[in-house]
Amino acid sequence: MALHDPNETVLAHVRGQHRLFIDNEWHDAASGKTFEVRNPATGEVVAHVAEGEAQDIDRAVQAARRAFDERRWHGLPPEKRANIMWKLAELFERDARTIAEIEVIDNGMPIAFAEWMVGSVVQGLKYYAGMITKLGGRNASPAIASDTLKMHAYTSVEPVGVVGTIIPWNGPIGVMMIKLSPALAAGCSVVVKPAELTPLSALYAANLMVEAGIPAGVVNIVPGFGATAGQALVDHPEVDKISFTGSTATGKKIVQSAAETLKRVTLELGGKSPVIVFDDADPEVTIPGAAMGIFANTGQVCFAGSRLFVQKKSYDKVVAGISDFAKGLRIGHGFDPANAIGPLISEGQRDKVSRYLETGVQEGAEVVTGGSAVDSQGYYIEPTVFANVNADMRIVREEIFGPVLVATPVDDIDDLVRAANDTRYGLGAGIYTTDVNKAHLTAARLQAGNVWINGYGMMHPAMPFGGYKESGWGRENAEDGIRAYQETKSVFVYLKG
Repeated sequence: MALHDPNETVLAHVRGQHRLFIDNEWHDAASGKTFEVRNPATGEVVAHVAEGEAQDIDRAVQAARRAFDERRWHGLPPEKRANIMWKLAELFERDARTIAEIEVIDNGMPIAFAEWMVGSVVQGLKYYAGMITKLGGRNASPAIASDTLKMHAYTSVEPVGVVGTIIPWNGPIGVMMIKLSPALAAGCSVVVKPAELTPLSALYAANLMVEAGIPAGVVNIVPGFGATAGQALVDHPEVDKISFTGSTATGKKIVQSAAETLKRVTLELGGKSPVIVFDDADPEVTIPGAAMGIFANTGQVCFAGSRLFVQKKSYDKVVAGISDFAKGLRIGHGFDPANAIGPLISEGQRDKVSRYLETGVQEGAEVVTGGSAVDSQGYYIEPTVFANVNADMRIVREEIFGPVLVATPVDDIDDLVRAANDTRYGLGAGIYTTDVNKAHLTAARLQAGNVWINGYGMMHPAMPFGGYKESGWGRENAEDGIRAYQETKSVFVYLKG
């Protein structure tokens, strides 16, 4: 297989045996099945991975339940758990290039994007390691005291229990650790179901967790398919919470299934995020910012800025600028640092995006640049900009999950906000303006969980991340993220005297 000079550790991992990680040990799937993993840059099979199903999920959940009930993790002193998580961060930092290269092979993303993602993992682990020793409840006694009743009343926060996390393929190690870091900080045990298209970085990370000293059963990793392994995890009665990142359609099915046991659920789902450009925007900031807001990671980002709204005076210049920028983006294998656009994740995803491109033309949209699949080995699509679109077109309404931008001229601020909010999603939004007053007033009116001004896509563990409307339930990162893995208990103590 042509892997474009990854390091020897990467080659050894990719070519090695990939089994299920349960109770800090490696296991074959109960069925003996394996599935193929392909490099999307070449279409070649690079690995075979054990295919977990319901029986394997049950084994992993039981291991997580034993670890939780025996307090192997949350029973440790907070400082010791913090030190273990800090050690895990250091191990990710030590192996950052190796993990990034595994992601390039598995997902196809450019190496710079992969390195950024691993850096964010290190940042998040350190953030939550620092939070462990600061968790606690509150004393409510002063609010309850009376002349006739002596009462000591307080709250405590406790881990929710066994957590099932279901990971998408577009940011494998990054999204896994966005969920795992706060879950571990809260004291939970976890079963991870990586995406079947990109399981290799999660399996590499399992070794780091053992090396860091995380006790057996606290983290378990079971690759498999959504209909079998994922559904079994959602349905399992011993799982207390599900955290899912993926499509809105799948998120709705998870809600329906989780209702049977009233599991806690966090959902980070789809998006069709607007980017608003005012006439006073700085073009040197706006053009590259808006372009990479949609073209980064080949548009395979849940909050990608896929709908562009520009005030009419600047519309032609901004669209032309972004189109020229797109033409200058090199397409190719992620190991070449000169390439900014990698492949789509699979042949099926490339074909899906191609159908959207055809639909856009059929519905009357104008292709300003791009508009076609690349005739080469691998699953490549040209970065594409559509103009002359209207709000009823499928390319405007539906999440494409590819490098496709649709541009619309709009008059005043009211029209911009109305058009931006005209979607069932509400994950991200961008604003480009040099008027700080206009920036804040517009941000307040946008129905989105994340708003970026004069930039796009910044994430940090200190800032909550999540969406409005059909973009999800709950928030990840920050204090909101750790609360999602906790229960709050109220304790009333009747006193004499």
